[in-house]
Amino acid sequence: MVTLINNTDQTDTDSTKKVLLAAPRGYCAGVDRAVIAVEKALDHYGAPIYVRKQIVHNKHVVRSLEKRGAIFVDEVDEAPDGCIMIFSAHGVSPAVIKAAEARNQQTIDATCPLVTKVHREVQRFEKEGYDILLVGHEGHEEVEGTAGEAPDVVQLVDGEQGIRDAKVKDPSKVVWLSQTTLSVDETMDTVLKLREKFPTLQNPPSDDICYATQNRQVAIKKVGADSDLVIVVGSANSSNTVRLVEVALDAGAKAAYRVDFASEIKPEWFEGVKTVGVSSGASVPEELVDEVLEYLDKNGFGNVSTVTTAEEDIQFSLPKELRKDLKSAGHNTSLKKS
Repeated sequence: MVTLINNTDQTDTDSTKKVLLAAPRGYCAGVDRAVIAVEKALDHYGAPIYVRKQIVHNKHVVRSLEKRGAIFVDEVDEAPDGCIMIFSAHGVSPAVIKAAEARNQQTIDATCPLVTKVHREVQRFEKEGYDILLVGHEGHEEVEGTAGEAPDVVQLVDGEQGIRDAKVKDPSKVVWLSQTTLSVDETMDTVLKLREKFPTLQNPPSDDICYATQNRQVAIKKVGADSDLVIVVGSANSSNTVRLVEVALDAGAKAAYRVDFASEIKPEWFEGVKTVGVSSGASVPEELVDEVLEYLDKNGFGNVSTVTTAEEDIQFSLPKELRKDLKSAGHNTSLKKS
């Protein structure tokens, strides 16, 4: 049940209340691909379908897929031999792939193609004899999968202590890579400090922070600069969602909060607030944003303006394993849910 702010004594100044809705926001191409892959797998193979880790970091999405018959496990050995096993959008290490093969599981790799690109970079730099400094957050599935491509040469750099601890064999052959969902500003600050320690530190061949992360951060910067309060929709284990809250505050928002659902919004946040910024992480379906906007509308914030900083038209194809089976059965292989 959503607790509404008491607006029975609204004054004329309430007409100045407004919402700045960030765009782009919500689902990115990698998340859309991963979620639809699970849905189509359930339709084609039938339940249960096993998924290693959360397919994407969002409570609502995971619960919805569980209701349809998806079973989420932490490791592949928690699922039966010979089952359908989907790898999450965050990617897995070669060791996980081998473990699934040992159990004769039929795997579908829903790793975001942009994460796969970073994995390929790790493989390349390992072959060329580089030490790799991976900027990211310890314990995140994406970091574990990326580092697992070459554990002997990849060092995680997570914060100031990670910078101090970094050691390399040959300072002339060291490169940095990054988790795709980090704050752009935070990452570059870390890279600058690493370069003070390793002056010949090389950049990756292309920007590893994904387009969607960058676009959402640019949009929230613009919204945050003009907002008294920013509400970011997304789950606590979503790295890019948490970064959006931080970026909004850094941009000048007086307050910023993360919520999974509109029911988590607190009335006391709105004291003295005239402008509310709204955005959502890259794994958040738009229906959850709509519920927040409905809450705001009922509480005097019905004037919504969209702040658009980029247009997104990227779309990835379904995982090749699933696409092959769907095509053989004469089913739709496009990224459409029906």
